[in-house]
Amino acid sequence: MLTKRVIPCLDVHDGKVTRGVQFGRAEEGGLRNVGDPVELAVRYNDQGADEMVFFDITASAHGRATMVDVIRRTAERCFMPLTVGGGIRTTEDMHAMLHAGADKISINSSALATPELITAGAERFGSQCIVVSIDAKKVGPDRWEVFSHGGRKPTGLDAVEWARKVDELGAGEIVLNSIDADGTKAGYDLVITRRVSEEVGVPVVASGGAGSLEHIAEVLLEGRADAVLAASIFHFGQYTVGDVKRHLAARGLPVRL
Repeated sequence: MLTKRVIPCLDVHDGKVTRGVQFGRAEEGGLRNVGDPVELAVRYNDQGADEMVFFDITASAHGRATMVDVIRRTAERCFMPLTVGGGIRTTEDMHAMLHAGADKISINSSALATPELITAGAERFGSQCIVVSIDAKKVGPDRWEVFSHGGRKPTGLDAVEWARKVDELGAGEIVLNSIDADGTKAGYDLVITRRVSEEVGVPVVASGGAGSLEHIAEVLLEGRADAVLAASIFHFGQYTVGDVKRHLAARGLPVRL
């Protein structure tokens, strides 16, 4: 069994880390300021995080320039792989982030709008650099739909079918976000995570809902995820990355301690 990865996630808005619940938005007052992204990244690097994910939720040209600076400063101080997403629409956008020090690029709405971007990125930079993030919401018995634009816009796509498609197009990894569970600390959506994990040949990172150490163990064991993404439990000091890894090791899961 491959080592399971623990990945803190930083949502960056205007150069600051924020945290919402169920994809709450800044204009609705749904975001809580958490702190400086570089300082938080250094903290998680020191705690033994396997990777770090930055999502730029500003979605503006100014925000993108700020994000390039955040990635560059983080790469200078941290030695874990960095993934960055948000507002990346072309392979040139990808190049700018990789040049700044990112190791992987995460795309979501742009992949839905232009699926060929997945293949173009994989061909230019390698599949290992291309992560597709999928925001899934349960819309009926045994059905999860893909949403775009920060979880606001339904696409009509079945989440499992879209995951299979992005795998075929050349993505090297999938981040599966549960809109229903996001920020609730009520646990990951084990069913859709397992469905996607069983259908694709690339690693699946579970996202949305971590509230306890056992939630994380459950999604790796029952959900068959390869890695976990978490935000609130780390940002607000509930657990450290080390706490999570020690619990996973005690449950018999292989982790890098």
